[in-house]
Amino acid sequence: MLDFSTVFASVLSNLMQVWYLIPLVLIILFFKSPSGKGLLGEMLVNFTLNARLDKQKYCLIKNVTLPTENGTTQIDHIVVSEYGIFIIETKNMRGWIYGDEKQKSWTQKIYKHTKKFQNPLHQNYKHVKTIESALEVDCSKIFSVIVFVGDSVFKTEMPANVTYAGGFIEYIKSKTDKIILQDEVNKILSAIESGRLSRTLKTQREHVKHVQNIINEKESQNSCPKCGSELVLRVAKQGANNGNEFYGCSNYPKCRHTAPVI
Repeated sequence: MLDFSTVFASVLSNLMQVWYLIPLVLIILFFKSPSGKGLLGEMLVNFTLNARLDKQKYCLIKNVTLPTENGTTQIDHIVVSEYGIFIIETKNMRGWIYGDEKQKSWTQKIYKHTKKFQNPLHQNYKHVKTIESALEVDCSKIFSVIVFVGDSVFKTEMPANVTYAGGFIEYIKSKTDKIILQDEVNKILSAIESGRLSRTLKTQREHVKHVQNIINEKESQNSCPKCGSELVLRVAKQGANNGNEFYGCSNYPKCRHTAPVI
């Protein structure tokens, strides 16, 4: 007859021998999640900023959540200096990246998988306008910077302020004209610190809820108006539109609804 107490004791003994692996596994799983990838990207950018920028000239404020008219906005990193205010948005992505400064959405391709994501320049524009309004600083003194970390490759020409992790420091340092007085720098730093929401779990939860509401709204707009199924990105393989991308119903061939890519 099987002695379950002996089996349990044996399993427990084996687990005790490898207990130290459990936290490691949990950490690996976390950094593979979207939230973990985002956090890892921000940590890499934060390390680079601290290591390669002169702290006497550049002041770093990270993870800033500011109130807006319809909720909150969260900024990964703000660098304040006499050379300007740099608003940095981090993207931890892999694959081929296609995008244009004026496009509403950019494209990520990993082998045959294609995914649309919000143009990060447009996303960061909201951050820039929030800072401009909150600080009452002229927009010419604020610079938007987009940093891609991870194994990603730009397949279209990008503007100078969209860089890989190795290039954004050079972009910041390329601004050599002193356009903000040192006294004004100190006032800006104080204003950001006093205007930001407290760095608490409650603030984070409320911001995540706000972002999720936005995502849900966009997802509802990305559903088929005929059957309610998801619209997926496809490429025409014949006809006058051969090679062009379009949105088609995932319920094809039962539903043949299509929509253009804007």
